[in-house]
Amino acid sequence: MSARQVAYPDAVAAMEARAAAIAEGRAGELVWLLEHPPLYTAGVSAKSSDLLAPDRFPVFETARGGQYTYHGPGQRVAYVMLDLTQRGRDVRAFVASLEAWIIGALGRFNIDGEIRDGRVGVWVERRTPGLPTREDKIAAIGVKLRKWVSFHGISLNVEPDLEHFSGIIPCGQTLHGVTSLVDLGLPVTMDEADEALKASFREVFGEVEDAPAPL
Repeated sequence: MSARQVAYPDAVAAMEARAAAIAEGRAGELVWLLEHPPLYTAGVSAKSSDLLAPDRFPVFETARGGQYTYHGPGQRVAYVMLDLTQRGRDVRAFVASLEAWIIGALGRFNIDGEIRDGRVGVWVERRTPGLPTREDKIAAIGVKLRKWVSFHGISLNVEPDLEHFSGIIPCGQTLHGVTSLVDLGLPVTMDEADEALKASFREVFGEVEDAPAPL
């Protein structure tokens, strides 16, 4: 885990170097927990029309799957560098495991995280008396594989400034909003979110050991 905010280009360079080392057998798998300063990233399917405020924050094109997303303080980013040669070369099953990881972590706070056909990420239902039920996104998923080693990963909204998402159409979704643990009324700290993520990761992917962050 990195205690300070990590610049996005530095994170990408470190991820790519680690993924290459894993593929070559020179390094072990790693899940890297960090925060970024406010920024937008454009995945390989991003549409320029979904960037509503191009001058608001730095914008980075990225090799991960998906469209536009926001990263910033209060959001836990987890970059997942795993060797799928050792874990089964099944991309669909890998993404399903990432979804189960997030859903398991949310369950530790009594939140029912759900997935939806045609929509990437993890969603929660918002029920307000007298109003229609709505669905908000609480976690995003965007990964890349190279030589069957994954990089990029997930982001979980713990307590980011949700207004920062207004500069994009997140993941191309115009009919749904975004939320966070704190927005749902849960005073969860980043440390508590990390513990939930670590516990759920062990259940889905297996035991892990603490390791130094790349940066």
